[in-house]
Amino acid sequence: MDDTAIGLWGVPLAILAGAIRVSTPFIFVSLGETITERSGRINLGLEGTLVFGAMTAYAVAVMSGSAWLGVLAAMASGATFGAVHGWICKWPKVNDIAIGIAMMQFGLGLAFFLGKSFIQPVAPHLPAIPFGFWSSLQPVQAALNINILFILGAVLALVLWWAFGNTRIGLMLRVVGDSTDAARAMGINPDRVRLLATAVGGSLAAIGGAYLSLYYPGSWNERISSGQGLMAVALVIFARWNPIGCFVAAILFGGAGALGPALQSVGVTQGYYLFYAAPYVLTLVIMIIASSPTRTLSGAPGALSLTK
Repeated sequence: MDDTAIGLWGVPLAILAGAIRVSTPFIFVSLGETITERSGRINLGLEGTLVFGAMTAYAVAVMSGSAWLGVLAAMASGATFGAVHGWICKWPKVNDIAIGIAMMQFGLGLAFFLGKSFIQPVAPHLPAIPFGFWSSLQPVQAALNINILFILGAVLALVLWWAFGNTRIGLMLRVVGDSTDAARAMGINPDRVRLLATAVGGSLAAIGGAYLSLYYPGSWNERISSGQGLMAVALVIFARWNPIGCFVAAILFGGAGALGPALQSVGVTQGYYLFYAAPYVLTLVIMIIASSPTRTLSGAPGALSLTK
């Protein structure tokens, strides 16, 4: 059976494949930001962390020959960025937003400076699992060729959802995020919890960067992110700080990002490029809805604010 037998299923299959590929960085960045914001802190520097993680993963993979060592190196760099952000923001009257923007610019600039020599070399790619082995149709095989990080992201979303409501660490994180005074009354150090939460959030965001450079698109360049770190913040608000909601919203963002390539793959030659803007339009709509004075941000941590 040849590929033409796929018929009208070509578009939804292309969107499914694209949604899985495009959503994976969103999953890790949004889950990391959920952990950070659940502690009562916002980190807008994740765009810089994402890009620096992509560069670090690619550089280490090129030099070591191991994609997984690249992922581990990216996690270490992301944790460092998050820890620096968390340490600075613990001081009184420090603006989380301003520090996040400064860290974003620092991460972008450092990645561009250190990554220039790794634009040409080829790094090993992360493996994928061929769930479409049962089909002889190439579009089906391509749609179901799923990277391991996507699966790990789905598992992580479930684990975090369970941990927030059923573990001591989850309870501590929620208490700190809802009330600094209540946390101190319980003997919990809010600054320490927020520092660790921001470091973990940065580490997860860097995994998203490693996916970009080591799987899709699978190369390192200075325009690799396209603002995904910033869009993930809107995604967290849209998901109401729920890890499973983040996973579902990431798939939605991924599907929106896959519309243009899917239409192009089935021969649409006019107007398809307009759909490349779909993720940015969706982000704008979400932020407008979330900023409405008549709409309550249910699920928002009580201590989440611009300054501490």
